[in-house]
Amino acid sequence: MEKHMTVPAGKDQLCQLKAGDYVYLTGTIYTARDAAHKRMNESLDQGEKLPVKLEEQVIYYMGPSPAREGRPIGSAGPTTASRMDKYAPRLLDLGLGAMIGKGKRTQEVIDAIIRNESVYFAAVGGAGALLSKCIKRSEVVAYDDLGAEAIRRLEIENFPVIVVIDKDGNNLYETAIEKYRKRIEEN
Repeated sequence: MEKHMTVPAGKDQLCQLKAGDYVYLTGTIYTARDAAHKRMNESLDQGEKLPVKLEEQVIYYMGPSPAREGRPIGSAGPTTASRMDKYAPRLLDLGLGAMIGKGKRTQEVIDAIIRNESVYFAAVGGAGALLSKCIKRSEVVAYDDLGAEAIRRLEIENFPVIVVIDKDGNNLYETAIEKYRKRIEEN
């Protein structure tokens, strides 16, 4: 099913999404990759506040390439999500609404998604140049010293994602494999 959603999004919106839904996001999201996640985790360990409020926000696992002249950002494809798996449950427990990446997640992350009624979206890997056209504004808001891994605030319009794991733990990667197996067996 195809849906349009404004982000950040509350639980009432996220809870309506099902694994396999195509969603076009418009609004504000944040980027953060490995180094930014590590630094946020260290800040939390030291009792410090995070540089951005996570409640109901969406974090896109992405580090862009340099912007070409006249563009707000360069290629903006997703990073493999499993690299953030050791940090994701803690951030979800702090109110993070959703994550965008590519690839599978650990059971600990899936359990945190269920516990917090969150969502894991996938963006198409290898389509960074196309995805960047949906980004209207990009601004570094924290950890500037990390370069491409700094936390950025992005203003996006009709950014295409697919719900991979919904609030009930339904996992598109698993259900798609099962559907494919059944189709093969039937033929």
